Amino acid sequence: MNSSKLRSYTAKDLAQMARQRGFAKWHSMRKDELIEALAAAGVKESVLLRSSQADRETQEALAIRAERARAASRAAKPTAAQKQLAEMQRQRARMQDLSTATPTASADRLLLLVRDPYWLQVTWEITPSSVSRARTALGQHWHGAQPVVRIGKLGDDGAVGGVRQVKVHAGVNHWYVDVADPPARFRAEIGYVDLSGGFYSIARSNEVQTPEAGMGEVGEHAWTDVARNADRVFALSGGYSADGPSQELRQALEERLRRPLGRPTETRFTATEAKTDGSMLNVEIDAELVVRGSTAPHTHLTIQGEPVLVREDGLFAVKLPFPDRRQVIPVVASSADGLHQRTIILGVERNTKALEPRRRDAAIA
Repeated sequence: MNSSKLRSYTAKDLAQMARQRGFAKWHSMRKDELIEALAAAGVKESVLLRSSQADRETQEALAIRAERARAASRAAKPTAAQKQLAEMQRQRARMQDLSTATPTASADRLLLLVRDPYWLQVTWEITPSSVSRARTALGQHWHGAQPVVRIGKLGDDGAVGGVRQVKVHAGVNHWYVDVADPPARFRAEIGYVDLSGGFYSIARSNEVQTPEAGMGEVGEHAWTDVARNADRVFALSGGYSADGPSQELRQALEERLRRPLGRPTETRFTATEAKTDGSMLNVEIDAELVVRGSTAPHTHLTIQGEPVLVREDGLFAVKLPFPDRRQVIPVVASSADGLHQRTIILGVERNTKALEPRRRDAAIA
C-alpha cells in the first residue's frame, strides 16, 4: 500500500497496525512516521481494514456491555412507586393471615358467645398450617381473598335461613357482631371469601341463642365483664344445651379466665381478710380501668388486641381489668382500607397494699 492510500486512515488506525506488525516505539510515532514505516513494510490494505474493523467491533461490544450494566443497575434499584406497591402487598399479606394473632395455637377453634340480646362475640384460634391449606386451595384466587366470619341464623329445624358475612383481619382473635330479632339462634364459620364469592371454611362454631330483649344484659363488651358473668355467658352461649354441656366452650372460658366456672363470689379478688373468735371482718376490693378516647369514624380500633366499637361520632370507651401490677396497654387504630395504622401505648400501674388489721378494745370503744 502506498503512502497516499495510508494517509486516508486515522493515526489511531495506523498505530494499531504498527503495533500488530511489531514496530518498535510505535506508540511514540507521529502519523507521518507511521505512514513511512508502514509503506516501507509493504502493509496490505486488507490487513489494515481487518484491524480497524476489529477495533470498532470491540468498542461497540464494550459500549453494549456498559449499557446493559446501567440498565441492570436501574432495574435493581426500586422506584418510590415500586417500594409503595411492595409495602402495600406486604401489609395485605399480614392482614390476610388469621394465624398471626395466635401463632402457638395447636388446633383450629371458633367460639360464639352471647353478650346480650343484640350482640355476639366471636373468638378464634387458627393454626398457620390451616392458613397455608387455604392459600393452596384458593390458588390464584388467594391474592384477592378476604378473611371473614359468617354468621348464620338458624331456623327451628336447624337449617341456616340467612347468612351475614363480616370482614375481619389479622392481628386480633375476637370480633363483635350485632344481631337483631331476639330471641334467635346462630352459628358462625370463619374462613376466606374470594373475589368471585366462593367461601373456604376453616372452622365452625357452637350454636347459641340470644335471650329475649329486656332481660338483664351483660353490658360492656370486654373480657372483664365475661369474668363477672361467666356462668351466664356460658349458659347463653349453649353451654347448658339439651345435648349436654359444651366442653370446648367450657375449656375455652376456663383457659381465658384462668379459673373453673362457678359462682363469681368464689373467685373474686380479696385484698385482706381478718378472722377473729367467732366473727369475721372481710374487706374485698377490686378496680377496673376505663379507657376513653376519640378517633375518626369508621376506624377499626383494638385495645390489647380486642376490637372496640367506635361510635358514629368517633368516640369510644371500654372497661379493662386493672390487676395489681404494672401493665402496658397497646391501642391500635387502622383506617377502613387497612393501609394506615397508628399505635398508642398506655402504661398504668396498680399497687394495692393491705395494712395489718387492728383490734380495738371493746371497753375503750
